[in-house]
Amino acid sequence: MSFSDYLKNRQNSLETLTQSLKQDVQQENRSDDNIWKPTMGKDGTGYAVVRFLPGKDPSKAPWVKMFNHGFQGPTGKWYIENSLTTTGQKDPVSEYNSKLWNNGTEAGKEQARKQKRRTNYYANILVVKDPANPSNEGKVMLYRFGQKIFDKIMTALQPEFADEDPINPFDLFEGANFRIKLKTVAGYWNYDSSDFEKPSALSEDESKLEAIFNAQTDVQSLIAPDQFKSYEELQDKLYTVLDLTGGETPVAQAAPHQAAPVPTAATSNTEAEFSEVFSSSSTSTSASADEDDLESYFKSLAND
Repeated sequence: MSFSDYLKNRQNSLETLTQSLKQDVQQENRSDDNIWKPTMGKDGTGYAVVRFLPGKDPSKAPWVKMFNHGFQGPTGKWYIENSLTTTGQKDPVSEYNSKLWNNGTEAGKEQARKQKRRTNYYANILVVKDPANPSNEGKVMLYRFGQKIFDKIMTALQPEFADEDPINPFDLFEGANFRIKLKTVAGYWNYDSSDFEKPSALSEDESKLEAIFNAQTDVQSLIAPDQFKSYEELQDKLYTVLDLTGGETPVAQAAPHQAAPVPTAATSNTEAEFSEVFSSSSTSTSASADEDDLESYFKSLAND
């Protein structure tokens, strides 16, 4: 481009940069400020009421599932990244964990457990009640939640007993508010007491429902290809965190390290954030259940 071309296109360039900046800010807000989190009180309990929303595209599921890894290596560095297995691709941590699990040692299995995939779901919600943060009430936000709450959603959709009517928690007219009841059990946030209220319309005002619908985020965009680092980038980071080399470092010699919490939709970068995210999204499971899940997962990798 010549200088004269530059002079001619200065205004267009400014508009392009301004638009790019707006998009960056929108994405940053979506991944941080727009993710709602319940609050645990000092007494070890928490309470809030939310309403799951139908999503921007009714032809697709109103939630997305995200796999990620979070752990600290013997180098003291952290690996906090979304897993490519979310979109059905091979992921370097999953492959390395498979080697650890199958190397014939308990140390290998223990390290694989600490580095295992964690599962989170994302959906749009309307915050109905948030006593700890009243300013959130009435806002449409993204909610990151774990398997326990997802199971409660599935139970509502497909009741276990014949005398229970199925409900679609995501429906604006016939859905139901979800009461989040938090307590601390064995050091973890526990959601067992959470439940759905009786079905009811979110509002009788159709214009209000339309505004709520239009305020949603496209959750499918959270698992778009550009939200993940490449296999090579993730592998380089894994090698750095675990102090490995490309020459097949013996997995049995890998030093033990600390498991860490899950990342947000856009990967977190501070150790303080890891601690907060872990406490807000984890659910306690038995060691045997974890092991069964891991063994099944690693066997599936071996068969690929």
